[in-house]
Amino acid sequence: MSSDLHRLALAVLQPGFEGTTAPDWLRRALGEGLGGAVLFARNLPSEHLIPQIRAENPDTVIAVDEEGGVVTRFEARTGSSFPGNRALGVADDETLTERTGRQIGRMLADAGVTLDYAPSVDVNANPANPVIGVRSFGPEPGLVARHAVAYIRGLQSAGVAACAKHFPGHGDTITDSHLDLPTVHASAGELRQRDLPPFRAAIAAGVQAVMCGHLLVPALDPELPATLSRTVLTGLLRDELGFDGMLVTDAIEMKAVAARYSPGEIAVRALAAGVDAICAGIVDERGLHELRDAIVAAVRSGDLPAARLEEAAARVRAVVEWYGKQDRSAPDDPGVGLEAARAALTVTGAATLTRPPLVVEVNTRLNQAVDPSTPTGLTAALAARLPGTERVQLPSGGELPAFDDRPVVLVVHDSARHAWVRERIAQAAALCPDVIVVDTGIPGDEPAGAAFIATNGLSRVSAEAAAEWLTT
Repeated sequence: MSSDLHRLALAVLQPGFEGTTAPDWLRRALGEGLGGAVLFARNLPSEHLIPQIRAENPDTVIAVDEEGGVVTRFEARTGSSFPGNRALGVADDETLTERTGRQIGRMLADAGVTLDYAPSVDVNANPANPVIGVRSFGPEPGLVARHAVAYIRGLQSAGVAACAKHFPGHGDTITDSHLDLPTVHASAGELRQRDLPPFRAAIAAGVQAVMCGHLLVPALDPELPATLSRTVLTGLLRDELGFDGMLVTDAIEMKAVAARYSPGEIAVRALAAGVDAICAGIVDERGLHELRDAIVAAVRSGDLPAARLEEAAARVRAVVEWYGKQDRSAPDDPGVGLEAARAALTVTGAATLTRPPLVVEVNTRLNQAVDPSTPTGLTAALAARLPGTERVQLPSGGELPAFDDRPVVLVVHDSARHAWVRERIAQAAALCPDVIVVDTGIPGDEPAGAAFIATNGLSRVSAEAAAEWLTT
């Protein structure tokens, strides 16, 4: 019984780890029944890693955050080949979204990934949202629901399980859950009309997994974050919305919950609330054993019913079984990312670059979900077309450099959210009326300069599409 209980406890854990090869402790845990592993940019690219994991346990769920756009793991060093959710929502072509999801799925399927922690189906109702933004298909629930279904259909048609996140909706927050616990100040009625429709649609479309967000939603549970709330996860997601697939936590080291509870306590409370898999993005052998042992102790003490743990492990196995039955021979569609990026460009004014510009990157801090090594890309894309292009990078709050007779391209991100960025845009336009402004995030309402381009996504193909427009 003790051995079986340890295997059950390991079966519901999905740890991250350091390095591009599987560490010895991870291999041992896989042999003992570890149910999953999550990969990050720090682990990739590595053609040997996933085969190493599968060699130890073929039934392990291998998961990754590959949303496309700003959140990419496989392409963090080059920038994504896909423009991201907001771009797809702006283009508003469901066939294009499905093709994009399928091509992302094909990339992951070729690598041996079981589960993609995507798409984000949050409705970005608050323009000041610091962590969702361009990761959302848009601010309207109907738009988000339609494109969520298309993305899920495409991804899963490539044989990779999709995961709708961040339940019950992270779009109306002003706090990044990586840093603190966000509160969603909406009534139960507003949540049902605005935030839940995309999740309902995803469930109806057969999404294999849902990720819960570390969110306090007082209209649903005034005391506990959604990750630990039985009212939210079992009462609402399971009983009301009818989801019977695998429910996984967002990373439990995020400060929204980690500042309040120990890792073991988070795992036990989440499982008791209805979660099936615990994502621990930063963990070592000791940390993994602490999680396992906390779950085992909770079952032995009666704090966590054994039947609940068995149910959770069964739902993890169900994803593996689904994966094993899929056809992973989706047709290759290599140009779809650039096609989507072109369709997502919105332009005010007109300008053409015929000589190398000075590119001023106003580097607003990207959110914690973005790997720090992910490049912004426009300077490189312009330099490929106009050799001699130079770059100046501004720190947060920095002042503009002196302009000379070269054309000036000002690259900003999420000008709608940052007053100081909007000030720099106004200053640049006053100093250089022919300035070209490119916003790679959610733009403000008042375009300035000779041309204002919104790429609606931060990716390699978004940069290529903007550079193409500016030089042809």
